Amino acid sequence: MPAEEVFIGIGSNIGDSIIIVEEAIDAIGNIQQCKLRGRSSLYRSTALGDIPQDDYINAVVKLETGLEPLQLLLELQAIEHAYYRKRDSEPRWGPRTLDLDIILFGNRVFEDSHLRLPHPEFSQRPFVLVPMFEIGGDRFVPGFGSLSYLIQQAPELAMEKLEANDA
Repeated sequence: MPAEEVFIGIGSNIGDSIIIVEEAIDAIGNIQQCKLRGRSSLYRSTALGDIPQDDYINAVVKLETGLEPLQLLLELQAIEHAYYRKRDSEPRWGPRTLDLDIILFGNRVFEDSHLRLPHPEFSQRPFVLVPMFEIGGDRFVPGFGSLSYLIQQAPELAMEKLEANDA
């Protein structure tokens, strides 16, 4: 099976989120059958939902992988678990030490009880769209449109790109 291009969204708002996101990027780059092909800048964004919580640090990475989607999901969940992520007990859109989401997996459309591809909410998340555009260019996502169009249509969210000396 040829390698596929995958985009993974990364977020953290508990602990030293900048360090956690940087370490997660390193860990993702070390997954077997995966090659890190790009990483975005770090972005600070306000949290979604009604739960009072700290801002998030977000990034997106681009991988080339020979893994199947569910295999990659298990690898990402192992990284989250190393940062004490407990998916079953967290409220939706609540604070978290580390959140790793497969956003796009090539042009695959996939759905089961564990994973939906493309990520079902990515088109409404500027903190995913903007860093994805930064490393992937203005690509067309079947069923959604171009990234530039999605960025224009996404809900407003307070977000800032962190400079290297901020991180």
